[in-house]
Amino acid sequence: MNLFQSGSDGPSQARPLAERMRPRDLSEFVGQQHLVAKGKPLHRAIVDDRLFSMIFWGPPGSGKTTLARIIATATKSNFVGLSAVLAGVKEVRAISDEALRRFQSEGRRTVLFVDEIHRFNKAQQDAFLHHVEEGSVILIGATTENPSFEVIAALLSRCQVFTLKLLDPTEIEEIIRRALRDPEKGYGHRSIEVEPEAVASFVRISDGDGRMALNALEQVVDALTPQGAMPDSLVVTRAKLEDVVGKKSLRYDKAGEEHYNLISAFHKCLRGSDAQAALYWLGRMLDSGEDRLYIARRMIRFACEDVGNADPQALVVANAARDAFHFLGVPEGDLALVQAAVYLASAPKSNALYRALDAVREEIGRSGALPVPHVIRNAPTRLMKSLGYGRGYRYDHDQPGGVAAQSYLPEDLLGRTFYTPSPYGFEKEIAKRMKWFESVRRRNMSGPGSGTAGEEEP
Repeated sequence: MNLFQSGSDGPSQARPLAERMRPRDLSEFVGQQHLVAKGKPLHRAIVDDRLFSMIFWGPPGSGKTTLARIIATATKSNFVGLSAVLAGVKEVRAISDEALRRFQSEGRRTVLFVDEIHRFNKAQQDAFLHHVEEGSVILIGATTENPSFEVIAALLSRCQVFTLKLLDPTEIEEIIRRALRDPEKGYGHRSIEVEPEAVASFVRISDGDGRMALNALEQVVDALTPQGAMPDSLVVTRAKLEDVVGKKSLRYDKAGEEHYNLISAFHKCLRGSDAQAALYWLGRMLDSGEDRLYIARRMIRFACEDVGNADPQALVVANAARDAFHFLGVPEGDLALVQAAVYLASAPKSNALYRALDAVREEIGRSGALPVPHVIRNAPTRLMKSLGYGRGYRYDHDQPGGVAAQSYLPEDLLGRTFYTPSPYGFEKEIAKRMKWFESVRRRNMSGPGSGTAGEEEP
C-alpha cells in the first residue's frame, strides 16, 4: 500500500481543489520559510537528496504531507507512504523487511513516510526501530501531536524534529490567489473575482490552515455555480462566503493574536486571584469555540507553576477537571473547567517550586554532573560493595526522630538551599516540616544525648 497513490487517478478537475493545488516541488511551496528557504537544513536535505530520519510536527494544513510528497518526487531512494490510521504491525514489518532486503542487495535505502505517526502504538513503532537504527530505513513521520509524548524515546532520539507553524495571513492569501490564477489545477480558466473583504474572511476562516482555505473557496465557488451551467464570471463577496461557510468560524481566530490575548488574560487573572475576571475570560474562550483541552492544560500548568505547594490540592482539581471534561464533553463538561478556574483563582499562590527548579538547573549548568556520594549509592553486587558503595548508610526509620545523621548532596553542594517555601497556604506547613527535619538531623549529628528522640513533630 502506498499512501500517495490513492486518489491520483481520474480527471484532474474531479479531485478536490486542495488536492489539485498541492505543490509539486519547493518552488511552489508556500510557508514554513524557516525550514524550506534556500540554505535551511530541510531545503538542503531535499535538494541534495541527503535525507535523514525526521518528524514533521505541526497543525493541520501546514504542509507536512506536502513536504513528504515533494521528498518522494525528489529522492532517488525507494519511497513508501503509510497512514498510521490504516496500517498495522504486519504491514510495517513487511515494508521494513523489504527495505532491509533492498538495502543489503542493492545498497538502496527506503524512505518510509508515516502520516499521523502519533496513532501508532509502541509495538508498531518498535517494528521499524531496528531498521532505522541500522540505516536501511529513513523514517519521515508527520504528526499534529507533541512527538515528545507520542513517539517512543528510542525512535525520537534518532529523528530530527521540524516544527511547522500555522500559515500567516499573507501566506493564506497567496494560496487563494494561486488557486484563482492557475488555469490547469485551479480556477484560472474562469473569471472569478474575490473582493478584499472576502479574502480577509478566508484568512479568518482558515485558522492558518491552507487546506481549509482552499476547501472554503471550493465550497463557495460550487455554491455560486448553477447546476449544468458555468457563468463566465463570478464575484465572491464576504456576505456570500458567510452564507455558504457560516459565520461561527469568523468569530474568533483561535490561532491568532486574540487567542493568545485571551489565554494570557485568563492566566493573569488566576495568578492575580480575581475569580470574577477569570470567569469572564474563560467564558469568552468557551463561547468562541476554544479547544477545551487546551484550557485544561493551561490550568494544570498554572496549578504547578503559580500555586504549587501553597495548595497541593490545586493540581488534583485541575487534573480532575480535565478528566471530567473528557467524560462529559460539551456543554456539560464546561462546568468542570469553570469549577477548576474558581478554585485556582481563590487558592493561595506560590512560585517557589518554579524558582527552585530554575535554581537547580542553574547549579547543574555551573557545576556539571557531580558524582553521587558513595554513602547513598546502591550496592547490588559484591564488587560495588568492595568499592564502598552504600558504606555507612543509616536507615532513617531506625534513627532517632526517623531522620538519619547524614548528608545527601554532593560534597561541593553541602548546605545549598534550592527551595524556600513561601509563607502562604500549605507551604507554611511545609516550611515547618523542613525546619523540623533539619533540626533533628543536626542534633543527631551532634551525637547521643542530644535529647531529640522525644521531640514532637511540628
